[in-house]
Formats: sequence, C-alpha cells, structure tokens
Amino acid sequence: MNSSLNTLAKGFLLVSMAGALVACGDSDNDSSSNNNSAEADRSFEVNVTNLTAGQPLSPTALVVHTSGYHVFSVGSAASEALEKLAEGGDNSDLITAADADSHVLSTTSAAGALAPGGSETFTLMVEGEMVSGALLSTVSMLVNTNDAITALNGVMLEDLGAGESISFNTLSYDTGTEANTETAATIPGPAGGGEGFNATRDDLSDRVNMHSGVVSADDGLTGSALSEMHRWDNPVTRITITRTH
Repeated sequence: MNSSLNTLAKGFLLVSMAGALVACGDSDNDSSSNNNSAEADRSFEVNVTNLTAGQPLSPTALVVHTSGYHVFSVGSAASEALEKLAEGGDNSDLITAADADSHVLSTTSAAGALAPGGSETFTLMVEGEMVSGALLSTVSMLVNTNDAITALNGVMLEDLGAGESISFNTLSYDTGTEANTETAATIPGPAGGGEGFNATRDDLSDRVNMHSGVVSADDGLTGSALSEMHRWDNPVTRITITRTH
C-alpha cells in the first residue's frame, strides 16, 4: 500500500481548504474597441462545495482544455491515471498526462481534501488567443468508496460574460476498475484506511458508468466498513464558475 495513501486517509477530516491558484502572465489590451482588436485574457473563479454528509473528496483536479481532451467517457474503460485517482485519491498522474496533451491549456490541483460540507475556490486564467473553445473539467474521488468519482466533464467557458456565473451539480461515477466490496482493506478514506490503487481490475464492467451508491453495513452488506452516513444521493458537489475579468 502506498504510504501517501495512509497520510491521505488520516488527514481527510482535518483538512480545511484554502483557495488554489494557477499563475499566468497578466495581459491587458487597452486599445480602442474594433473588430481587429485581440481577444483579452479572461479570469475565472471556480467554487466547489461538497454536498455529502460523510464523503470527503480527494484533491480536486481542474483541467482547462479544448474539445480534443476528455477526463473520461461514460461507457469506456478508465485510463490508468484516472484509475489511480478513483481508487486512491492521487491525481498526480492525471495532471501529468493532461499537461502532456496538446489539447490542454492549463491544469491545477487542490492542495488537500475537501471535507463534507466544505468549500474551496480556485482562480483560473485563460489567455485571450485560447478563449475560443475553452472548456473546464474537474474530477475528484469520494474517498470512502472503492472507486467512485465526481466530475464536471467539459463545460464551456467562452460564453460567460464578465461578472456572469453558472452553476452545476456534479454526479457520481463508478470507474469500473475495482469491485465495490466496501471492505476496510479496500477503502482508502477515513472509514477504512485501507489500500488505494491496485493495478488489478476486478470489477465486472471495466468501464465508467453512473454510480449506484454504497450499500453499507446498515443495509446488510456483511463486511462493509461503511454506515448510512457514508451514503449519498446525487448530486455530490455544487460547482459555480464566475468570470471575474
């Protein structure tokens, strides 16, 4: 078991998130308005609120990209980078893979977990020449599960006017890489403290689908480390995107 997962599991309920920041060059175009003027850079605030009662969320990964990139596709097998995030909460491989993709404009990650009921805010910058077709995706793990994630999968940023906001409720997905046994040995979050990523895929489907939720010991699943407090009804998070400039 990865030692970082032990640290992750022990620290989840103690983390109070501060905002994360993507640093970009500052650019202003003060020329008079005309059809030939360059597109100005745009900045956005992204607020994420955990709506669950008992599911801490692993550090959120945010990816600004064009239509050629997808964090995942429902009905298709998860990448190994997504599997590592979904089973152990580690988004580093997913961020690295995104940074290497020519369709990705920028990436950022929260510094730690987001506790139930907690909120965190990120600031993102999109350079003017990249605004057309710019999309935002986010993804994090419900850590008191085997391989559940919640995600925003390609939301258009271009159409937001200055000062405008748009909000989304994110759903939960089963990545299909690990059987949903709910045992302490296979749950990396504080409810179990067990193993995170395991390269062996033992789920029957091996594809990303909508998550049906956990059963828990309270509902008769023998050996489950989870109780009714770990259940959730969709949605999992509320994400509000505001264009600030």
